[in-house]
Amino acid sequence: MIGRDTIAAIATPPGIGGIGVIRISGTAAEGIARRLFRAARPLEAFLSHHLYHGEIVAPETGAVLDDVLVTLMKGPHTYTGEDTLEINCHGGPMILRTVLAEVVQAGARPAARGEFTKRAFLNGRLDLSQAEAVLDMITAKTPEGAAAAVNRRMGKLSGRIEAIRNAVINLLAGIEAAIDFAEDDGVVEATGTNLPAFQAVIDDLHSLAATYRRGRLIREGISVVIAGRPNVGKSSLLNRILGEKRAIVNPIPGTTRDFIEETVNIGGIPVRLTDTAGIHDPENSIEKEGIDLLWERLVTADVVLLLLDGSMALTPVDREVLVQMQARLLIPVINKSDLPQQLDEKMLRDLLPEGTPATVRISAKYGDGIDRLTEAIHEMILATPAEEMPAESIADLRHKVALEKAAECLGRARKGLYDGLPSELAALEVREALDSLGEITGRTTSEEVLDRIFANFCVGK
Repeated sequence: MIGRDTIAAIATPPGIGGIGVIRISGTAAEGIARRLFRAARPLEAFLSHHLYHGEIVAPETGAVLDDVLVTLMKGPHTYTGEDTLEINCHGGPMILRTVLAEVVQAGARPAARGEFTKRAFLNGRLDLSQAEAVLDMITAKTPEGAAAAVNRRMGKLSGRIEAIRNAVINLLAGIEAAIDFAEDDGVVEATGTNLPAFQAVIDDLHSLAATYRRGRLIREGISVVIAGRPNVGKSSLLNRILGEKRAIVNPIPGTTRDFIEETVNIGGIPVRLTDTAGIHDPENSIEKEGIDLLWERLVTADVVLLLLDGSMALTPVDREVLVQMQARLLIPVINKSDLPQQLDEKMLRDLLPEGTPATVRISAKYGDGIDRLTEAIHEMILATPAEEMPAESIADLRHKVALEKAAECLGRARKGLYDGLPSELAALEVREALDSLGEITGRTTSEEVLDRIFANFCVGK
């Protein structure tokens, strides 16, 4: 057991709710329960993983702080691997803070960010990739993101890494056997010098690393900015895609002044949609500052929906925007398909960069073409047709870098063996590949990296 002191935190989100949970982990958990909890029925001993009804009482004053349910769970069969106490209070912020203060007074200290999960990792209840998956589960924005995180939390990625690691160990064992018994008959051609076996492991590493792009998209999502001149229907389009009225729609130019951002699930990928002010020649310094901020947002967007009014011919502002967008990844969208069409689509295509996706015609007012537009966004995001994500996938750049480094090390080892270099040098490369794989599961991860990972967690998890 790693944690010597006892930590405590409110484990439920801030705000008012039906239930609020205070979590305590460490050797003093049972002592704190006995000091603060008064059972509704006579209680001689706490049974592990049983729920008890009673009151939390301030020892010094005897005041009843809340009517609660408590559970004492004895380690190592707990989330952290330590004795753990959970107090289920009424979900009022004042009640939770008051009870937590008494818990600290009784012998615990406030937990740091992610400290419960860090203890679970240090006590061997989770490996590092599983611990990171806990945060991904909490922050998932789509069902697909949650499912991928659950797979990693269940050890699907860990199992794949362990299988690759065992294969690398076999390669190393073969090389070391060849080194130790080089003069023995038949040992020179040991497993370690089996070059196809090296290539098979390298291919496996590249295959797993290739899941990063899709995994990252599902976890982090992308930003899509709706841009165009005033009154082309940007706010109407945002509302239509969201399926609710989020932005004010009004024919008066300049109604949208600030960025309005919402997230929507498109094909399992969280897409952050941003409605912007209409692009136009600013009439004063305030409008100029707003337009400058708009262009900054467009520069950082993953995809731009360039919205045009199909009921009008292209205006000078439209043409200027098209010129400015030449370097952006964009989807041209012609709105107001419910009205007589005046926009020359051939002229529009001539102004668009080569390779720009096909124009999508929609009616933001009536919803026509919205399905085609969301499909176009999904296709542009993935760049290739959607395929089923394997259960063993990665979504963290740290994992991708470690896999690629391991593959590079094995590639150098393979080339060295092929070129006749000393086996000792190849063995060093293979050991470095093992260290890289260990960084994913936490076998060889530095304390600095651990601190950075768990600092991203919320307090109480």
